[in-house]
Order: sequence, then structure tokens, then C-alpha cells
Amino acid sequence: MNTRKIVIGAVMIVIGLPVVAVLTAGVSFYASFYTLNRTNGTIVSSGQKREYLLYVSRSYDRTKPTPLVISMHAAALWPATQMETSQWNKVADEHGLIVVYPSGTTLRGGGTGVLPKVWLLRPEANLVANVRFISELIDTLEAAYNIDPTRIYVNGFSNGGAMAFALSCTLSHRIAAVGTVSAAQDQRPWSWCADSRPVPLINFHGTADLVPYNGGKVWASPRPFPSVPTWTANWAQRNRCGPNPIESAVAADVTRLEYTNCANDAAVVLYTVQGGGHSWPGGKPMPAWIAGPTSRSIDATSLMWAFFRDHKLLRN
Repeated sequence: MNTRKIVIGAVMIVIGLPVVAVLTAGVSFYASFYTLNRTNGTIVSSGQKREYLLYVSRSYDRTKPTPLVISMHAAALWPATQMETSQWNKVADEHGLIVVYPSGTTLRGGGTGVLPKVWLLRPEANLVANVRFISELIDTLEAAYNIDPTRIYVNGFSNGGAMAFALSCTLSHRIAAVGTVSAAQDQRPWSWCADSRPVPLINFHGTADLVPYNGGKVWASPRPFPSVPTWTANWAQRNRCGPNPIESAVAADVTRLEYTNCANDAAVVLYTVQGGGHSWPGGKPMPAWIAGPTSRSIDATSLMWAFFRDHKLLRN
């Protein structure tokens, strides 16, 4: 067993998570626990104090309805690492957005503290509490800022991507579109997603990701992962898209697959990064010896915002 597996495995044993969801050993390039766990807001949800890190763009104008982007961290990380990894603040300043980085909980379910955070999706009570937290966080921000209710977007990295999928199935009446990067889906059957409302999706995944692109089990992971192309096709089926997606090359190492003719124009797009690791393309790299390479050919955050900008929530 190589050193990379030993380090990740040790972390997995300590916190009891699937190995592919754990990157704690690679965050030593950040300054300190204080920086890692930096937040600037709290609310009480389901009887627990829950934290978040809020960024309001310099161009925010109270008189104008403003888009809200909710960006969720990977397991065993923190809101501040998601902020650094995704670089959403830069895009927020360019386009006048408000971005919030909510915090998961510790494995014991507590909301605060310096321990690494995770989006607990099982048992169902944990998922329900997290969905309620995001909904109440939206309420809190709408009360304090002029948020455009038709332009609320959710995205997530790894375990945060799994949470983004869950929110698309539970808060589709509030979320205009979803973005995922290296999503570590927990193999819930699509029948679990009872909300059939079309939700636009933009998805990024590398062929050398720790979350296997073609699906299946990886060592130390308790459940197999779905095939990324199949999972994306299932989302397109949910959105009642046409059966023939359009594929194009956008860079030497990146292809784009788009499902069109979807209900409510809820397009589904998959960016495949050849040789890409468990990383955010164009963002701040995770250590390559743990996560694998980070592609610089595309900027996932900028592409995500361009996709979000084209999709507003349709009110029935």
C-alpha cells in the first residue's frame, strides 16, 4: 500500500468516513485551524447552532434584487476551504453576487467547533436537518439582503455535491439550478428523488477522480458509487430532456456533453476532465499527491456562473 493510501486511510479511520470523501490530510497548506474554520454567521436550526461564511460583493446594491449562490464544502473540510478552493468570491465581485458557504456538522451532529465538518445524509433525520438548515439560511439572508428569489443557486464539492443533489430533490421550489464538482453521491436510488420538477444541472468530474468516473466500489468505501455519465443521464431523464446529448471538445483534456430540449429549458451539462483528480478545475488545487491533478484548462466556477445566469426559477 503506498503512502498516499496510508495517509488517507488513517484519516478515514479517525473520522469514520468513506476514504473518497476525506481530504483532511491535504489541508495543511492552509494557515491554521482558525483560518480553516473561519465563519461569520450563525443561526439556530433544529435546535442546533449552525454556522456559515457569508461574502457580499463590493458592488452589492440594496435597491437591486441580487442572486444568491450557496456553495458547500467537501467532507472533512470547512466553509473557508470551500471559499478558497472554488474562488467564488472573485466571481461574486465580477458579477455582483452574494455567496454563502454553509457549514456541515461534526460526525456527532454538532454544528460548531474546529473539528472538520461533513454533510451527514444518513440516517434520514440528519438529511432532513441539513435541508431545513439550508432553507432557514435562505430565509435569514432574504430578510437581511435583497435576494432575488428566482436566482438562488446551489453547488457543492465532493460530499457537498451529494448534498446539492439532495437539495434539488427537496428544495426545488426555491433552487433555480445546481452545480456539482467531483460529486460523491451516496448511491441513493433515483426513486428516492420524489420531486420530479426539472432542475438544471452542470456537473464536473475527472476520469482519475477518487470518486470513480465509471462508478463502482473503491477500497475502504462502504457503498459503490454510480457511474458519472449514467448518473448525469438519469438527471437528464428527470428533466425530460431529449435522448441525444451533444458532445464537444472545449480543451485538449476536457469534453462537454449537453442534454437539450429539456422541460422548462432545464438543461443538463457534464464536463469530463481527462486525467482530472478529486479537485475543482481552475480553482485552488488540493495537494496533488492526495487528490490528483487539478485541470487549469477550464474554470469550473466561471462556467458554473454562466450556466446559472441562464436559468431562473420558473414560478408555477
